Amino acid sequence: MSMNVGSEGTTEDEGMVDINTTPLIDVMLVLLIMLIITIPLQTHSVALDLPQGNPPPSTEVPKVVTVAIDFDNSITWNGEPIGDEGSLLAHFQQAAAMPDQPEMHIHPNRLADYKTVAHVLADAQRLGITKLGIVGQDQFMEGQ
Repeated sequence: MSMNVGSEGTTEDEGMVDINTTPLIDVMLVLLIMLIITIPLQTHSVALDLPQGNPPPSTEVPKVVTVAIDFDNSITWNGEPIGDEGSLLAHFQQAAAMPDQPEMHIHPNRLADYKTVAHVLADAQRLGITKLGIVGQDQFMEGQ
């Protein structure tokens, strides 16, 4: 805190014109610190329900269906050619209706059109296939 004792050019009748800002600054700093402390920290977390413990290993080998898309956009189901989109949709519906749904391995050729691959993936998802994956990605690596 500061105090104006007097100066050479002042008389006793003159009032102090300067305001003492030190207590005001002290109070403002204390309020700022209290505000910073009381603001809750924002945590960006996602709540996940993770399983507890280790599940027993599966003794069953899952059934795997391979859907291959060749360079000329022809589609095969486990090596059997699919003639039209209707038969592909029928195969997907049949696989989705099974109680233990098979794993779908989509194997696109690197020269196949993106539109065809995306269409097959969208049809599989729309018809209820949940176990779906793209395999054979090593062909897309550099130098091959």
